[in-house]
Amino acid sequence: MVEIAPQAKPPVCKIIDYGKFIYEQQKKEKLAKKKAQTTVLKEIRLHPNTDTHDINFKVRHAEKFLGDNNKVKVSVIFKGRELAYKEQGEDLLKQFISQLEDVAKIEQEIKFEGRAMFTILAPQKGKSKK
Repeated sequence: MVEIAPQAKPPVCKIIDYGKFIYEQQKKEKLAKKKAQTTVLKEIRLHPNTDTHDINFKVRHAEKFLGDNNKVKVSVIFKGRELAYKEQGEDLLKQFISQLEDVAKIEQEIKFEGRAMFTILAPQKGKSKK
């Protein structure tokens, strides 16, 4: 005898093979886990002096990641004296975001932490290629 629904009033019980019941439960859990959607955080790194062609190249990569339903973290890494040009890095991130505004939404605003300035973009609902 196996208790099927213990929270029901009265509780539901069935007379079946317990091993078969456990096997069916594991099968359902495995199927649910398979259908669960996983999101991965992909990172794109830039520097304050990155050229426009390189930015466009990385924008295309970001579009592909967003199309695959992944989140994208866009980072501007500052080395040495580049820290004096934080506004250049912020402009670069704003330009990057503006090129992706039709396929992505901003999940986390531009933030400066350590020697890096970053933002996180998430795919917009209904815009994925799958």
